[in-house]
Amino acid sequence: MRKPLLAGNWKMYKTPAETKEFFSVFVPLVSASAHDVVICPPFIDIAAAVEATAGSNVEIGGQNLYWKNEGAFTGEISGPMLLASGAKWVIIGHSERRQFFGETDATVLDRTKAALAAGLKPIVCVGETLAEREAGQTESVLKTQFDGGILPLGDDLAKIVIAYEPVWAIGTGKVATPEMAQAAHAYLRSLLPVDVRILYGGSVKPDNVTGLMSQPDIDGALVGGASLDAASFGKVVNF
Repeated sequence: MRKPLLAGNWKMYKTPAETKEFFSVFVPLVSASAHDVVICPPFIDIAAAVEATAGSNVEIGGQNLYWKNEGAFTGEISGPMLLASGAKWVIIGHSERRQFFGETDATVLDRTKAALAAGLKPIVCVGETLAEREAGQTESVLKTQFDGGILPLGDDLAKIVIAYEPVWAIGTGKVATPEMAQAAHAYLRSLLPVDVRILYGGSVKPDNVTGLMSQPDIDGALVGGASLDAASFGKVVNF
């Protein structure tokens, strides 16, 4: 039985002070949860988040990392830096990184290798656009992303988590039906040589998380907007 993982991606929201306020409410709400709980705030909030969750069942992650440990790479952050800050997880290849910042399957692979080398646990994202889904290309897109960014990990593939996030359902209020999400998850699992957790990401909220989590191949959720509110994300975690 794969243990459910509920991860929050705060994107570019919250200051350190707002981070502390959030966790003062959130941590008590999920203290009895048997699920894995992760929140990935902006880099400047990681130290505050780690301090606020010390001794709790909530772990902290980054939203991205560079594949070099150090160097003249202005604006970037490395795996060892994230680890030293107290982060244990990192999101890699989120669709917004692909859409706005030139992320490719090759750089997803480089970042994932760097994360693993640093001792971080990667959540590697894949997913199709609305045009690709409407053209019947969902499986071909997922296979291309899998073959280029995940499969070359070899034995290390067992150390990652995959997040399926249909681009058309991110931040739009649209959500794949549980059956649509299950079909994509089942396809991804058919490509995997090992048993890893696959999360669903795309407008997950308290009112739809139970239906999604009832599907056999959905092992958790990567949550955006609903993770910014402590009560809301608490309900997601405690589905």
